[in-house]
Amino acid sequence: MRTDLVSEPGDPARPNEDFAGVGLPASGQGGCVIVLDGVTPPSDGTGCLHSVPWFTARLGGALTELTLSAPDLTLEEILSRAIGRTAAAHAGTCDLSHPRTPQSTVVLARWSAGTVEYLVLSDSALLLRSPGGTVTPVLDDRLARLPRAALVDAARVDAGLRNKEGGFFTAAADPSVAARAVTGSVPRREVSALAALTDGATRWTETFREGDWTALFDVVAKEGAGALVQRVRELEAADRTERSRLRSGKRHDDATVVYVEPGRAAAL
Repeated sequence: MRTDLVSEPGDPARPNEDFAGVGLPASGQGGCVIVLDGVTPPSDGTGCLHSVPWFTARLGGALTELTLSAPDLTLEEILSRAIGRTAAAHAGTCDLSHPRTPQSTVVLARWSAGTVEYLVLSDSALLLRSPGGTVTPVLDDRLARLPRAALVDAARVDAGLRNKEGGFFTAAADPSVAARAVTGSVPRREVSALAALTDGATRWTETFREGDWTALFDVVAKEGAGALVQRVRELEAADRTERSRLRSGKRHDDATVVYVEPGRAAAL
């Protein structure tokens, strides 16, 4: 199995709120990829004593353990249990009903000798490449479909759109949100490589329009995950418009890329 993982903070003076991991079960068969993009908290607080990195580390840890140790569970069930575990770890000290309680996007992929399963929640991305070179994006585009004007006022977003029907969903403190994720599976033979990315890295395609998903995948596969992040940083630094801040309010965002070639199915 070949892997390449890069995760860089948008601001060196602030902690990276992303989480990324690649796991192999003790059996040596199959594996998983997990990427979380923690939602930067507002300045007026979240009702929680803990930081976003605290949350993503614990949610990511729970997802890793469950994905590798519980092959009988679906990815939706795994996400639900991982959210529940994480919520229980601070329910006694924090207001988990606060709309900005620590939360994150989720990309979760698991493969076996026969199948590649996937789950995507919110605006991080999973890309699957076939042996023939076709790249298929797996996206939860609910946030992207909302009118830009609806996202300008943070208070209105929190009250009416965040984790609300007709809005968008993230992994926070409610395990039932797992049912809102985009899920599916494909035969293992149809996937030669995959890439999981936070939106700080997908800006190359989604914000700066430098190339489509296939072109982005080619950069990662041929030049490395770090090369994509470097290209994004150069575009952000050179940009004199507000494009790079439209969706996240940041000129530079945490950027994470995980690339995996699982190897031939027969070898898993």
